[in-house]
Amino acid sequence: MEHLTQKKKVTIMIALMAAMFFAAINQTIVGTAMPRIIAMLGGIEHYTWVITIYMLTSTIATVLVGKLSDIYGRKPFLLAGIVIFIIGAFLSGLSTNIFQMITYRGIQGLGGGILMSATVTAVGDLFAPRERAKWTGIMMAIFGFSSVIGPTLGGFMVDHMAWKWIFWIFLPFGIVAFFMIWKMFPKTARSTSESIDYLGSIFLSLTIVALLLGFSWAGTKYEWGSPEILSLFGASILGVIILILIERKAKSPVLPLSLFKNSIVTISMVVGFLMNAGMMGAMIYLPFFVQGVEGVSPTNSGFINMPMSLAMIVLSTLVGRWISKSGKYKRYALMGMPFMVVAMIIMAFMSNIAMAVVSMIVFGIGLGLSMPVFTLTVQNAVAPSMLGVATATNTLFRNLGGTIGIAIMGTIMNTSLTNKLEAAVSSGKGPDLTKLDPESAKQLSAFMNPQMLLDQPKLKELHATLPEQIQPLFNQLIEMLRNALSDSLTVVFLSGTALLVIAALLVLFLKEIPLRSGEKKTEVTAEGKSEGKNLKKSVPAAH
Repeated sequence: MEHLTQKKKVTIMIALMAAMFFAAINQTIVGTAMPRIIAMLGGIEHYTWVITIYMLTSTIATVLVGKLSDIYGRKPFLLAGIVIFIIGAFLSGLSTNIFQMITYRGIQGLGGGILMSATVTAVGDLFAPRERAKWTGIMMAIFGFSSVIGPTLGGFMVDHMAWKWIFWIFLPFGIVAFFMIWKMFPKTARSTSESIDYLGSIFLSLTIVALLLGFSWAGTKYEWGSPEILSLFGASILGVIILILIERKAKSPVLPLSLFKNSIVTISMVVGFLMNAGMMGAMIYLPFFVQGVEGVSPTNSGFINMPMSLAMIVLSTLVGRWISKSGKYKRYALMGMPFMVVAMIIMAFMSNIAMAVVSMIVFGIGLGLSMPVFTLTVQNAVAPSMLGVATATNTLFRNLGGTIGIAIMGTIMNTSLTNKLEAAVSSGKGPDLTKLDPESAKQLSAFMNPQMLLDQPKLKELHATLPEQIQPLFNQLIEMLRNALSDSLTVVFLSGTALLVIAALLVLFLKEIPLRSGEKKTEVTAEGKSEGKNLKKSVPAAH
């Protein structure tokens, strides 16, 4: 679509930005409110599944839609993604228990995966990489803007009204986005030479499901070395082997193996995987510190996230413009990753709200510098005919990283929390229930659940209903739970730090080729050096 006029491209981008904002705001508004929602629905042991199922369904949808949109065009998938997302969000607001919430979030994830994949790829259709950098930065800024108002609005709503409206309030905006895409986005001709890789799609989906279920259930529902977990991991390994055999012979593979012969693409995907594993796996538990350890309300918890979003908005917009002007991108990834590592270290050892705010600012700087880079590197290194599948595969690796990171961090969190509580009780740091009568001791021991820390109003209500002689022991119990939760979160954040350090080191090996600014196209080749030389010949010198 590079033949379109600039005015037409900008008009289409407005529609795409509306779709992006709709998907993003519905995600960010849930973040600070979800701990309270889960506390109301019950089932904190299934908390990670509310996040994992969204990532699971969106991951599968993303990679399948990437190839299909190369064949059928982006428009039908943009429209379908919005409709499915609206249905999932509406049903999520009707949930009466944790299992319904998990199911409906899965539907929402399906729509979100379709929508986000088609949106990011459509930007690649419209603009050459040099100009694409600017628009990618703007898209990241829109996501950042939703991150500013979403958590704060979500926290305020869960404090002052029925939580179902968190899922419903922006549904009218989704309808507006649907009609904007329908009217503004141009139709593209179907690629009749392409065939659908049904067998590859099936085995890719089965492999992803087996892998993510293995990581999600390991250490929580089953032991890591249990037959169930080993069977799932074995099935995922077998699935990968079969998938490789299928894709080697497929006429139009859903996951082209040629992508991984390109060092730029491979390193970008691995960095994206590790970055999301560390970031998502750890960041999802920040509200646990703010609300559970420090006792901050969800409304104020949203304000604590705001500095990160503001820093990301400003820097991602600026970085997009800087990359567009210079054609250089590696320097920004090199600068951004250390900021993210430092921020995660601060999170690991934070002991008050001020440190949490500082960590958010530093993390936002790192995100703003790094986020616009890695999609650009992949899109710049492949032929336009592979833009959809390359973008989708890159998103696949990011989503896998986030999902596996959340699962592993959830296991680390639960295991560490159990050990910390057992150690606290055995060391005598907990309340001495032997001083109470059996009935009171039984009543107090029932509160030995960190989940109650996430619902401050209920906690105060319970404290007020207890007999006066039990209240000091209750306060001691709450303090023990908060200390155990804080120590467990330190372990979680340090684990995320380790993954981000590895990602930062890999960025050093990322080859940089100038972003093209015209109609010259880049082909995926087996040799990274030759593709770099060929591209440099075709791209005008940066001014």
